Amino acid sequence: MAIYLLSLRGCASIGVYSLATSEIAIFPPQTLEEKTHKIEEWLGVSVATTTIGGSVVVGALVCANSNGVILPHYVREKEIEAIKTATCDSNLTIIDTKRTACGNTILANDHGAICDPRLKSKTIKTISDALGVEVVPGEVAGLPYVGSLALATNRGVLTHPLIKNDEQQLLEDVLKVPVSLGSVNCGIPYVSTGLIGNSKDVVAGSLTTGPEIFIIGQALDVVK
Repeated sequence: MAIYLLSLRGCASIGVYSLATSEIAIFPPQTLEEKTHKIEEWLGVSVATTTIGGSVVVGALVCANSNGVILPHYVREKEIEAIKTATCDSNLTIIDTKRTACGNTILANDHGAICDPRLKSKTIKTISDALGVEVVPGEVAGLPYVGSLALATNRGVLTHPLIKNDEQQLLEDVLKVPVSLGSVNCGIPYVSTGLIGNSKDVVAGSLTTGPEIFIIGQALDVVK
């Protein structure tokens, strides 16, 4: 089992700075070209490099699946254009909410999505339309920022090890894939801070241990 290990900006928390779907990956500017080429090959995606609202924490601010990309209201026009270069047919949707860390507040794959229960019903409807899936409010480990606590692909979900039974059942019902518990970067339970991926493969933070890699591979059905 092979999982590509990566650091960005000298940090193993790669999911804070980047994200990936089955179609695209978005990385902050000044990411080494050799790294973006490797990601394109490893995940089978097109890579866009941009900030979001001038910030490099792209993974925390953006949520996406194969159907659409959700962006905070302060995204800049040149950033939107940079993402459009790699999105093919995906639609870009800007949501107007005070909870602007879309990558932290939404956990999505191509089957469904779980969102921060503090989001307003109007915002949830916009997210559902953008991603083309059912969106259900929920928590992971009793916490509302579900996008930072788990990573979902179309093959599986890896989540914070303290997830409750009813939360796990909700994730399985909505995302329609098995849910497994694990960590990244030598024990970090905020799984998506150190992990990006899609149905083809995943990329983990450079501090991720051998036992963690094994669990990640099993949970997300990595076949390489």
